[in-house]
Amino acid sequence: MAGLIYLAVIFLVLALVFFIAGAKGIAGFTMEIAKWLVIIFVIVAIITFIL
Repeated sequence: MAGLIYLAVIFLVLALVFFIAGAKGIAGFTMEIAKWLVIIFVIVAIITFIL
């Protein structure tokens, strides 16, 4: 599960780098990936906590 947060942080950093570089399309795409990784992490954490 820690791998999901690690990947989310990597994609967040990539999004910031692409945004600063001016590639807003790629930055938005990597931000969406980071968002979905965090959502998946939260869902898995809740399921793990319940079980």
